[in-house]
Amino acid sequence: MELGGNKNGCSSSPSGKIKGGDKKDLFHVIHKVPAGDSPYVRAKHLQLVEKDPDRAIVWFWKAINAGDRADSALKDMAVVMKQQDRAQEAIQAIKSFRHLCCKNAQESLDNLLIDLYKKCGMVEEQIELLKQKLRMIYLGEAFNGKTTKTARSHGKKFQVSIKQETARILGNLGWAYMQQNNYNAAEMVYQKAQSVEPDSNKACNLGLCLMRQGKFEESRRVLLSVILKECPGSEDPKTIKRAEELLSEIESVRVTGTELELRFEFEEGLMERIDLVLNEWAPFKSKRLPIFEEISTLRDQIAC
Repeated sequence: MELGGNKNGCSSSPSGKIKGGDKKDLFHVIHKVPAGDSPYVRAKHLQLVEKDPDRAIVWFWKAINAGDRADSALKDMAVVMKQQDRAQEAIQAIKSFRHLCCKNAQESLDNLLIDLYKKCGMVEEQIELLKQKLRMIYLGEAFNGKTTKTARSHGKKFQVSIKQETARILGNLGWAYMQQNNYNAAEMVYQKAQSVEPDSNKACNLGLCLMRQGKFEESRRVLLSVILKECPGSEDPKTIKRAEELLSEIESVRVTGTELELRFEFEEGLMERIDLVLNEWAPFKSKRLPIFEEISTLRDQIAC
């Protein structure tokens, strides 16, 4: 869509009034609705202008079946379904129709699936998909071999580094393990996340994992780093309050036994391989980096 004319991007008549055709264009700009009359455009109009999510979903289905911006239609429909408490339907839709979407859309579909799994309490599925994303980083397949990617949040674009993405995925994986009360696995993952890119929220979660395993001294040190503002993000009053509450809980607990023995399985090996990738990461060339050649012998050891 091309707008021309005055400084606001709208053409106007000599009298200064906006012409009828340009009013229509301006409407699309204001409401962030694409122009035209295709199924996808109708779906977006129903979603954003008429605020009719049920009818919007119907038209998103029509857009997908017609091949009309299938990538965007599937993602937008899944978001609307999630908002309508139809997360299970959204999961099935993504699984059934993601093959119609281009390669570049797959990562955002995975991120949507992780959110949907979380909403539905499907922790095992969430963990498996998060591990898959970590394997992609290890194999150099994330970000198409680049060290950064452009992301979007609330309509704004920003750059995300491979380290930031790794820390984010590890944080989500640690949280998922906590939902299973698997605190030793969660501790390992949070330790790795903090070594990649520390922040106070993950530090609080790490402190909780340590506390649940009876590692009170270690937990106290981690939580004090938040309270003393030694950890990035410690300026947030809510985070400091949470750290103080956890520390208070530790002080009220009587230590009555030895620390629990850790059981290292898939996570330990994966964390070590993530270390190697982050230390030697470089954009893909025609041949894989030497470090990625290890996958041929390690692939059988990774849980599928």
